[in-house]
Amino acid sequence: MSSLHGRKQAQAKMRMKIKKLLKKYDYPPNKSEKAVEGVMEQVTLQCVARL
Repeated sequence: MSSLHGRKQAQAKMRMKIKKLLKKYDYPPNKSEKAVEGVMEQVTLQCVARL
């Protein structure tokens, strides 16, 4: 498995978990996609900062 494929797969799992949490805590559905993108951006920034 290539690292790019693994990275995409990990990101997809994170997106699913974030969406489940947003739904669990009654986050407005019409704002959830923007929230998911914001969280994924923060994750990316944290990963870059650790390098």
